Amino acid sequence: MTCLFAPSLALLILPLTNDSTIFNTNYTLTLILPMMLWGAMRFGYLFIMIAWTIIITILSHYFYRYVPQGNDYKLQLAITSSCYAVFSFSICLMAIVTTRQRADSALERRLSLIDPMVRLPNLRALSLDLGMYTSSVVCFLRIPGLELLGQNYGVMLRINYKQKLSVILRREVADNELVYQLSGHELALRLNGDATAERIAHLYEQVKAFRFQWDGMPLQPQVGLSYCYVRYPVDHLPLLLGELSSMADHSLMTNRPESVQLRGARHVQNSVKRKVDMLNQLQHALDNNAFLVQAQRVQGVRGDHYYEIQLQMQGEDDIYFPSQFLSVAQEFGLSSKMDLWTLRATLAFIDKRRETLPGIRCAISLTPASLCRSQFPDDVRALLHRYHVEPWQLIFEVTENRVSSRFAQADATLRVLRKMGCRIAIADFGSGGSSYLSLREMHADIMKIDGSFIRNLLVSSVDYQIVESICQLARAKRLQIVATYVETEALRNAVESMGIDYLQGSAISRPVLLEQITA
Repeated sequence: MTCLFAPSLALLILPLTNDSTIFNTNYTLTLILPMMLWGAMRFGYLFIMIAWTIIITILSHYFYRYVPQGNDYKLQLAITSSCYAVFSFSICLMAIVTTRQRADSALERRLSLIDPMVRLPNLRALSLDLGMYTSSVVCFLRIPGLELLGQNYGVMLRINYKQKLSVILRREVADNELVYQLSGHELALRLNGDATAERIAHLYEQVKAFRFQWDGMPLQPQVGLSYCYVRYPVDHLPLLLGELSSMADHSLMTNRPESVQLRGARHVQNSVKRKVDMLNQLQHALDNNAFLVQAQRVQGVRGDHYYEIQLQMQGEDDIYFPSQFLSVAQEFGLSSKMDLWTLRATLAFIDKRRETLPGIRCAISLTPASLCRSQFPDDVRALLHRYHVEPWQLIFEVTENRVSSRFAQADATLRVLRKMGCRIAIADFGSGGSSYLSLREMHADIMKIDGSFIRNLLVSSVDYQIVESICQLARAKRLQIVATYVETEALRNAVESMGIDYLQGSAISRPVLLEQITA
């Protein structure tokens, strides 16, 4: 700006002579306006007002040097004075507007780095801060219990918990070390590069000792912490956070901070790669009907029976059992689609074998995603109508620990299914700590005792008493009882003598392909 303005000002205050050109006259005065407007946009209100005050003083003092004297001298003075007023107003207005815009823009930039709900720096702020330091330590905190607590007590609990936890952490870190908001139940912490493993362990102990008070209740959800030493520039931050997330899951099991470097990034990458590969195979199986549907006979002591449907996945090189792919399906939101696929395949089989297998009943296990989806009963009703199957031919199995996190939603779904005429079975009863509470509240027709009790029934008096008490409770609720893992004839005779209604296991029947069922 100085290089442009100084020559123009110098031309204006040069004395007028016979050799003067048009650039020595008040025509040059008009060139000052665009330069000053540009200066107002570039430097803001304070600087340009000081500069314009000095300039207008000089121009007013030396007006006789660029206003030529002649017949229209007074007219030229009037025009020049008007230019002073118009220029001052225009420059002042532009400076004010530009300064306001600069302030608004700076505020927007600051707000873009803060999560509006939790009021903590966000992922973008973390990325910028990592670029300001040569070395840093990125800590990742996972609090999975916040999801369940948030469902029961609302999102404000999750927000307040993170805010209070960040206050605790801020007391233990330096001024330039910050806590960052990530997803619903995750936080990040940036430490200086000289942070030791002992210091990180101390921070983790402070986190574990933190008690959060909510409506007078002390809450202490489990926290997993992982960390990684990084140097500028930090490329692929999302990938790094993904590795830290996997290590934080491992920290939940080991109950100590886990380092990506010490555990090895390859270990994390392989774990993520296995999940992605399984996800791709799951999606391929859903798109191409590459699941194998098996059925295991559940025999009633009174002569009736039904079949439990079990799903296997045909992979590229192997066959996968539910324990290998079900957790991935739940993590990536495919479990509800799998339930619908299984239901559709089962109903199609019943419709196809209507004449040879009249009145066949099948039990299908439901995942939490289906139980908590309000539209699921409508999907069941539509499929029953499509394949002309009666509702009493379907038994839906639910595991009590799957519905405990969202009991109200799951119970509403089960009520609708029972009202339609379908039957509800509680699977693996006794394996979860909230079994008896769930049984008291949940409306069901069948109870399946967890196989770990049945397996040791003949050698453990404690297991025998547990099974006996479960049977008494089921009879009080008027539930039919199923004993699973009946592997020997001795076990079969024992559970029959206890008055159990249905038996399932290799001593009764082994799983076969659904198409191979003959009776």
